Amino acid sequence: MSGADGNAARPVRRRRDLTLLALGVFAGIVAALVPVLSVIAPGAWTVGAVTAAAAVLASGLAVRLARLPALVATLVELVVGVLLLTAIFARSTALLGVIPTPTTLASIPALFSGAAEEIRLGIAPVAAATGLSFVLVAAVTGLAIVLDHVVLTARMPLLAGVGLVAVSLIPTIAIPAAVDVPAVLALAVAILFLLRMDVRSRTRASGPQRRIGPRVWGASATAIGIAAVSVLVTLVAVPLLPQPGLRFASGSGAGFGTTINPNLDLGNDLRQPRNIDVLTVNTTGPSAPYLRAVTLSRFDGAVWQPDSGDTVAVPGDAPVFDPPPVDSDIAVSTTTTTIKVGELDSPWLPVPSPATKVTGLQGEWLGMPDNRTIVSRSGSSRNQEYQVDTTVPRPTLEQIRARSVGGSELGDAVRALPDNVPAIIGDTARSVTAGAQTPYDQLIALQSWFRGSQFRYSLDAPVEAGFDGAGMDAVARFLQERTGYCVHFASAFAVMARTLDMPSRIVVGYLPGTRSGSVEQQGQTDYTVTSSQLHAWPEVYFRGIGWVPFEPTNSLGVPTSFTSGSTGGSSTTTTTPEQRDAATPGATRTDAPQLGDQDGPGATSSGVGAATAQSAVPVLVGIGVVILLLLAAAPGVLRAWRRHSRAPRILAGDAVAAWAEIRAEAVDLGIRAPDAESPRAFAARLVEEHGVDADDVGLAREALERAVYAEDGVDPARGPVLADAVERIRARLRAGASAAGRVRALVLPRSLLLRGEPAPVEAPERVG
Repeated sequence: MSGADGNAARPVRRRRDLTLLALGVFAGIVAALVPVLSVIAPGAWTVGAVTAAAAVLASGLAVRLARLPALVATLVELVVGVLLLTAIFARSTALLGVIPTPTTLASIPALFSGAAEEIRLGIAPVAAATGLSFVLVAAVTGLAIVLDHVVLTARMPLLAGVGLVAVSLIPTIAIPAAVDVPAVLALAVAILFLLRMDVRSRTRASGPQRRIGPRVWGASATAIGIAAVSVLVTLVAVPLLPQPGLRFASGSGAGFGTTINPNLDLGNDLRQPRNIDVLTVNTTGPSAPYLRAVTLSRFDGAVWQPDSGDTVAVPGDAPVFDPPPVDSDIAVSTTTTTIKVGELDSPWLPVPSPATKVTGLQGEWLGMPDNRTIVSRSGSSRNQEYQVDTTVPRPTLEQIRARSVGGSELGDAVRALPDNVPAIIGDTARSVTAGAQTPYDQLIALQSWFRGSQFRYSLDAPVEAGFDGAGMDAVARFLQERTGYCVHFASAFAVMARTLDMPSRIVVGYLPGTRSGSVEQQGQTDYTVTSSQLHAWPEVYFRGIGWVPFEPTNSLGVPTSFTSGSTGGSSTTTTTPEQRDAATPGATRTDAPQLGDQDGPGATSSGVGAATAQSAVPVLVGIGVVILLLLAAAPGVLRAWRRHSRAPRILAGDAVAAWAEIRAEAVDLGIRAPDAESPRAFAARLVEEHGVDADDVGLAREALERAVYAEDGVDPARGPVLADAVERIRARLRAGASAAGRVRALVLPRSLLLRGEPAPVEAPERVG
């Protein structure tokens, strides 16, 4: 190609390369957003985010194609982003519908507050309202502007890839789940595309010396190698690592802690290898109470939704809720419970039920009269200390058998079922309760059936068999497999009760704590509740009594039962072995879900299962350490491979490879080697400032110039001499560096971040 033709083709290639890089950035943003859809439900915000990213990148590309300065491109993108956000979310307060006014700016804090509340109280996948949609679209717009600058201006696509990977990891951190393989592969392809387009554009832009094939393919091979290792680690190594002992809580408090997941995704919480104390309970009652946090009544066949409704402010001394509407012939008992919360960061407050009065809370808290739960719009349960008064109905066995279920005060949500209920659910419910005469007897039959030898408590079996959830399909599969944990037992019980036309709901909270062994004072006992006692259980509504809890989870908790009034017993629930264990000083509770608890009732090897799980933890930790060491060694190994791959080319007389190795060694040792500096200037600086032999570096520089201008890239005759010169230069540079610098060059070689091969050379001086 003649010089004129080459010059004419350059603008075309430049436009094509810039366009491909912008498309690569857009594809990377879309790929990084795919995992977010598992946490935030797709909707109008998705369209807005994709449109905003495309508009921002298109405006920046137009500026660059017009050959305006890069700063102008960034400023234009900012203006376009602001105008789009204003047009989408604040058109009514904007000038001409797109130009923000002071009123527009004043509405932004309210949007952020709304987004924070949606995140705190929402259930994944959250349906984004206006506030959260604004934050998401604004974040994607800002991400597009930053990545456009990093890739097209700073020409650092690898750094952009790190940012995209970080965005894609946020949903996994928020809600641990299996790796989304298609999303990972799509993101890897997008990042690879960015790297390849950047390498190609640099190769074309730098003149003839860039057309030597092995160097271009070497850069592409390096990019492919990095991507392959990343994908391999994501798909294979990461699942082998032990899960962290603490999950980052989403509440307002800073730091790490445990939280309450209201969408019945409790399996990940219970499978945490570390068991920490979350709160302590001091009660005047005879035993530790269950602590409720959230009730869930609405069920669409896939997800149980937390209850919402009218709220009342939690006052300082006055009762929060009216006493439960209990018939006059039903005995009640009143207790006071003091709760001290530690490592629990949640907007839902654990309280015994039915609560009537809550005092001592710090911050703004609201009570929900319909379910007697306490929630905060902006606060957290962490480090709260409060007192709860409860009034508990104590019917006799005859009284509860005489009561019907349901009531006119209940809504339709507690009875509703989707149309496609699997036949196994209703058929099994009717079969198990066939001999029962009253609703209570039917529910006790269900409870006893679940707690019988046919079922087994397991945290892992639902994951392995693929039914780790609370939806209708998971319930049907659970009734077939007959192994699961509290979510499966509670969901199955509640749905089966509804098939029998009984109003039911699910409660998320904590099992009764373990007696701490502290000295009793004034008839009160201290109990400790741990993170492993997070629990779910069903409730059914009885007329004149209220919501009665049941405990179907096999081998856990306190099964519901009542004493007969004709035997002279009091109207309290029957004392069970679990209650006696909880009240015995120093006793070990067997009713808390323990890691690795795979054994059914009556089995003698439950300790073996826990021991096996505990012994597996060091193995997983060891695997994780090995993987981390391998990742730490990866840069050094990659640099050694690159040096080794250049050696035969240098020995064959490849002057460009020789100069690239000299430059890489200098960069590894902390010596500046900017792209804008010519080889002559760089060679002179190596001689003057770093003591490199002038003949050696002069030989390498002259060979490079001949290779570039004579298009004689490889000269076998000069290969051995050139290779010896390169080794002497490397040895001199290492000798002049400090010990720390040499170690840093070995472990974290900076040359891996070089954005290309040597800069354009100056034409050699001509004499005469």
